[in-house]
Amino acid sequence: MRRLVAVCIAATAALTGCGSVGTGDPLQVTDKLVAAGPADSPPPTTTPAGTVLPAPASTHTTFVPGTLATVHERTVKLRDVREPDRPPRTVELPAPPASLQPTPDGKLLAAVPDADLVARIDPATATAERLHYPGGPIDATTAPGGGLAVALRNSVLLPGGARADGFQSPAQLVTTGGQLHVLDTLSTSLTPLDPATGEKQPALRAGTGATRAVADRYGRVLSLDTRGQELLAFSTSPLILKQRYPVPGTPYGLAYDPHRDLAWVTLTATNELVGYDIAGGEPQEKLRLPTVDQPDSVAVDPTSGNVFVASATGAGIQVVKP
Repeated sequence: MRRLVAVCIAATAALTGCGSVGTGDPLQVTDKLVAAGPADSPPPTTTPAGTVLPAPASTHTTFVPGTLATVHERTVKLRDVREPDRPPRTVELPAPPASLQPTPDGKLLAAVPDADLVARIDPATATAERLHYPGGPIDATTAPGGGLAVALRNSVLLPGGARADGFQSPAQLVTTGGQLHVLDTLSTSLTPLDPATGEKQPALRAGTGATRAVADRYGRVLSLDTRGQELLAFSTSPLILKQRYPVPGTPYGLAYDPHRDLAWVTLTATNELVGYDIAGGEPQEKLRLPTVDQPDSVAVDPTSGNVFVASATGAGIQVVKP
């Protein structure tokens, strides 16, 4: 597999092939923007690795200490991994969440755009505090310095009340290096924000159809270009695209294990899970395993290294112990 590496100066004027076609946004190349999505997985032909727990269709999966959290329509299910035979506890939300993010203190943030709220879920009690945010919250995360940063349908609200406007679809917020980074899945770009003022720093394109992003322990932002079928690595001081690595198979789910420096990627076109060692100069494939049908989301327990793959068609939750 041929390695692709690109180094880009983090200045909008330095981007090539990024004419704004009259939109006023130099990162936007067309007037008709369509976000990338997972492939429709073919019927599995190989038994999934590990074990599979019965579960309905899941759209989001994440992990906080001791607890696997999965979204099933309007319900967040909380599974205690230390007591695998214990039935999952549930938290009901007024509408389906658009994202599910862990917080540094072991809570969960579920952004519910159709109800204009962010639910702060306590896994220990299976209760949720409802925080009202008009404008349709799409994602929420703990900002550098504390407080919540909330991505709305076309802007980002900062803890002190500052707002960053001008986004097409700020679908995911990533915190690293004292900055907040916004992954816009319509303009397929990554934009650093000053978490205090909301000032937008020079942005970079994130491939041709970015869908997921996560911070690693080196202060980088890892992103999946689902449409371009690549794993991207951005350094953030300043923002530079350092690596582009081909990942055929329509990558969509992304999780990072900081203890083992493994980026776990699900391939929706082939029903596979791939683990990449991202500690060196380029990703190195370490493990490739068959998954449940339609593996749209993945989470990892950094303590044990166990990986959890959730099916978006109701084929269950796969538990892999590498």
